Amino acid sequence: MTGNLAHLTLAFGLLGNIVSFMVFLAPIPTFYKVYKKKSTEGFQSAPYVVGLFSAMLWIYYAMLKTNVLLLITINSFGIVIETVYIVFFLFYAPKKARMESLKLIILLIFVGFGLIVVLTQFLASGVTRGVIVGWICLVFSLCVFVAPLGVLRQVIKTKSVEYMPILLSVALTLSAVMWFFYGLLLHDFNIAVPNVLGFTFGIIQIILYFMYKNKKPIMDEKISKLEAKITEMEEQKVPGHDQKSIDVVKLEALLHAEILPAVAKNPSNFDQVALEAQALGNMPTHTIKVGA
Repeated sequence: MTGNLAHLTLAFGLLGNIVSFMVFLAPIPTFYKVYKKKSTEGFQSAPYVVGLFSAMLWIYYAMLKTNVLLLITINSFGIVIETVYIVFFLFYAPKKARMESLKLIILLIFVGFGLIVVLTQFLASGVTRGVIVGWICLVFSLCVFVAPLGVLRQVIKTKSVEYMPILLSVALTLSAVMWFFYGLLLHDFNIAVPNVLGFTFGIIQIILYFMYKNKKPIMDEKISKLEAKITEMEEQKVPGHDQKSIDVVKLEALLHAEILPAVAKNPSNFDQVALEAQALGNMPTHTIKVGA
């Protein structure tokens, strides 16, 4: 029985490594765009700095535990790939974004992680140290898994899944499942508990994707209505001086307005006026272009 549990633990750990490996590689298309455009545009470095901090925390926790080698392997790769992303970002980011990223790196990596290591090394010992670091990892992982709530809110509000790629959502959900069972079989709830939340939010993201993937975003609907209104206004618009043109039909209306009162005053000229009016009515409509 113990042998079967060990094999299951190894299987879930390996599967967790494979899926997490793919998740770590997910931002490559983003950085390829950055490389092509030589600019980070609206992208932010925060997700990669947070990812680096998380990987460092889990490796520190794994070093205080036993039988969690697979936790060390995937997070070692995470440290390498997140560092590459951050360096790449800093190279192409504008000065303001670069300075903000450096401040976040100093605050989270050097100050934050440094304090955790120093305090737990000097103020705790043995099993207590592992428990404290485990709780820090658990709380931080819960915060990371709660982060997609902003994306979920945006999807519901805009009815658009443009910024919620389904493949990444599925990969994160599978990763949460693998690491949950890995932690459960190891009786390590610091690993298992956060992934319950990760799995839950992953399922919600997938459901929302299939709910809204074929719906027209609210913003697009507003733009379509605005464009229709503008088109209608353009159709009803009378050409003005800015177009430097005079419509003869409008001149005809003005002539009629001047001729008909004259008829009322001088009926003897009615036949002549009628002929003139008829001639005007038979004239083809032209647009006379006025030079600048």
